[in-house]
Amino acid sequence: MPTVSDQLGRTVDVPDHPQRIISLVPSQTELLHDLGLGERMVGITKFCIHPEECFRSKARVGGTKKIDIEKVRALKPDLIIGNKEENERRDILALEQEFPVWMSDIRDLPGALDMITRVGEITGAQEKAKALATGIVQAFGTLRPMDPTYTVAYLIWRKPFMVAGHGTFINDMLRRCGLQNVFEAGDARYPEITEQQLAEADPDIILLSSEPYPFKEEHIQDINMICPGTPVRMVDGELFSWYGSRLLHAPAYFNGLFKG
Repeated sequence: MPTVSDQLGRTVDVPDHPQRIISLVPSQTELLHDLGLGERMVGITKFCIHPEECFRSKARVGGTKKIDIEKVRALKPDLIIGNKEENERRDILALEQEFPVWMSDIRDLPGALDMITRVGEITGAQEKAKALATGIVQAFGTLRPMDPTYTVAYLIWRKPFMVAGHGTFINDMLRRCGLQNVFEAGDARYPEITEQQLAEADPDIILLSSEPYPFKEEHIQDINMICPGTPVRMVDGELFSWYGSRLLHAPAYFNGLFKG
């Protein structure tokens, strides 16, 4: 059984061409399907909504933050693929006692491309993974950053307000769009903020993500009360935060969002 390294620097014994894969991360579930590995996926989480055919047909092993170990055992996986940020450490520690668990740790586009390439290597889908990574690089070559740069706050939660901060994949996407995150300073990746802190930060643009909190048009008025006159836009959170094959479509979306 070959020994490989994951993105946390851990060594994992993974069988050649694993046949019973469980994905614990929505964007990586979509990636596995797009690499032609849908039939080899035996389990996903309840949040793995893309593609719909997988969501309808695959066994669900709980949520990203609460894995049902017994359901995992029943599926007898020969490879589990998770993520440091998405999954709870206690679940991963328990799973790796019984199964090969390969973990990703993604904070920027290069990390996403590395993950895609490595997942292709450990699953026997090297060529498709390389072609996908090349396509993503080419797509990002068409991205037209805003010039001049604008400041931005990217909200991911309400009551309390939470924003994307330092070291997040979202923050890297914002930078590539030519936007300066007003909450990038500090150590917190997803800091809680008050209405006063949002007002004092005074961003040029405020973005309300469609996930994990499902912001709606009705929430724009609430934000306008805090930052009068500041443009507030609803954005597709999947295209800002999913780091798998969906990245092919992100640059065109960003160009339309900020140039439209």
